[in-house]
Amino acid sequence: MNHPSPNLQRSKLSIGIFLESEPLTQALLPWLDRDRHLITLLQSSDEFFTFVEQEKHSLDCLVLRSSPTLPQLAHQLHGQATLLPAVVVSEEPLATVENSQSSTSPAAIEPTRVSKAVDYLGLAFAYHTAEVWITPNQFEAVNDDIERAIDQFLHLSPTCRLSNTLSTVDLATDLSAQNFLMLQQRRLSEKLKERLGYLGVYYKRNPRNFFRYLSATQQQEALAQLRSEYREIVLHYFGEDDTLNQRIDEFVNSAFFADVATSQVVEIHMDLMDEFAKQLKLEGRSDDILLDYRLTLIDTIAHLCEMYRRSVPREA
Repeated sequence: MNHPSPNLQRSKLSIGIFLESEPLTQALLPWLDRDRHLITLLQSSDEFFTFVEQEKHSLDCLVLRSSPTLPQLAHQLHGQATLLPAVVVSEEPLATVENSQSSTSPAAIEPTRVSKAVDYLGLAFAYHTAEVWITPNQFEAVNDDIERAIDQFLHLSPTCRLSNTLSTVDLATDLSAQNFLMLQQRRLSEKLKERLGYLGVYYKRNPRNFFRYLSATQQQEALAQLRSEYREIVLHYFGEDDTLNQRIDEFVNSAFFADVATSQVVEIHMDLMDEFAKQLKLEGRSDDILLDYRLTLIDTIAHLCEMYRRSVPREA
């Protein structure tokens, strides 16, 4: 029988489980792979926050329960400048929506689970936009869901916006949370590369999909898609939209996997500003307001540059 190597043992994922329900916890436990995970069960909120504070620099994922107390729990984690991968267990049915970002391949259209339970929380997300929602009847796939939550967390923007439906987190705490996020992403990326045995597992790109290798027609389609995604970012940038960070992430992912240069993003921005300026002129209005959207461009390019930075293997 082959036994896990010491390196593999050291690189097990540390999972903190706080479901506030003994039956739910006992239903979950048989499905968790102990060869892949180090499991810590937490019984009370005091125990949970003490554990997270002590272990947050080595903790790899949280498993939480959707409940009326979840927003306050998430808000307290934000207040402690703590962002971690998270799987949220909902005892309510989850809706499915089709994700058809690409019309070129049927394989690109796949169901994305969306929690109806989020509605009563008044949020588009509970903790952050990279969280994964499941129900008890999906526990058999929980190990893959944990991996997916970590994968999505690694792609979460360092400038992600936290929910503002509760009392506002001050700027210093928000910056601390962003800094902690980047440190966690770097640590998790290195840990996963060690465990899986090859470099850049979450940043592998297919050169055949690079913009410069596409046909003229495909390039026009790709640019049209990028312009459409960026237009939505601009239109929602200064509004109260919890999906804004997700929109930016989707645009950045599209640009990153197509190996689009930041100069191309600038060109998309300028073309859109020219379009808006012409519309404002027709309406007899000043186009000075468009200067504010330089922040949108800076924010988006910062996301993209961070994605490129994290994709470059570090020297040994």
